[in-house]
Amino acid sequence: MQQIDPLTYPDWNDCLLATPYASIFHTTNWLRVLQEAYGYRPYYFACCKAKQLIALLPFMEVKSWVTGVRGVSLPFSDYCEPIIETQASPELLAQVIRVARQRQWKFLEARGGDALFQGVSPYACYSRHILGLHGDEEKVFSRLRSNYRAKIRKARDSDLTVTLLRSPEAMAEYYRLHCLTRKRHGLPPQPAGFFGKIQEHIIANNLGFVILVSRQGRNVAGAIFFTFGSRAMYKFGASDRRYQHLYPNYLLFWHAVQWLCRHDYTELCFGRTDPGNTGLMQFKDGWGTSRSQIAYYRYDLKTASFVQNSHGVVEMSSTIWKKMPLTLLQWAGAVLYKHLG
Repeated sequence: MQQIDPLTYPDWNDCLLATPYASIFHTTNWLRVLQEAYGYRPYYFACCKAKQLIALLPFMEVKSWVTGVRGVSLPFSDYCEPIIETQASPELLAQVIRVARQRQWKFLEARGGDALFQGVSPYACYSRHILGLHGDEEKVFSRLRSNYRAKIRKARDSDLTVTLLRSPEAMAEYYRLHCLTRKRHGLPPQPAGFFGKIQEHIIANNLGFVILVSRQGRNVAGAIFFTFGSRAMYKFGASDRRYQHLYPNYLLFWHAVQWLCRHDYTELCFGRTDPGNTGLMQFKDGWGTSRSQIAYYRYDLKTASFVQNSHGVVEMSSTIWKKMPLTLLQWAGAVLYKHLG
């Protein structure tokens, strides 16, 4: 295992495609987003054999006076499974721990990694929904809940227009909807600069796209999807609640599924879901997805032990955020998110 900087490897993303579990979050594109948007420093541990990547444990150092200095694999990523070609060795994690102690990290946090942390209880668990595609959109459509199919048909008849875009203007329009949605949910939005880096390093490099749904020239819903290899992922979504009765989100997702099927993608991940969010879980179940678990592991360097659960996390009241002016809410997001990765 060597500590490396993927940005010095011009063929890094191509090497990833030949490995299991590789996702957009392992790429240099996502690394650049996190590094340039939040100033996180990469600590990637890799093992190569005959120029082939056989093990990868990527971490980024998050320095925060709020949460302490810690290593996260990886910030703002739904999951980032360690890439391990062979049986996991305790030495892989031991090397990371040695560096973590040198850097005086408070915690190591891995978002995924059952193969590496066998026998360890996770400190948090989430659900992941995967929709198999394999180029057959008619078969996918038949697996949707019957009321989903009806909502898609109604949306088609409601003078809604769906557009798949990769322009900075589309990203800016999505961000407008994103801020409105976060305020409605009682949460500050991520900084505009973060989405600007997503546009620059991911969307502009054909590793994703923005979908906007409009009615009579006004955008009423939007989403950001990432793509890497033959897999796609839904990452962000937002909408104007005044148009929910027209079901624009159902039409948006179906348009994405159709496009992915026609471009030979094999699966669409609907992202991470908190098990307590039953409404979102049911929404994702309705698309004919298969559900699996994402386990998060946290190692406390002070006690040299794994944290067994995530109780005690303090959450600020959403009521406060809902009452804030949007400009103040955006300022709060710009200040806070660097500490929350």
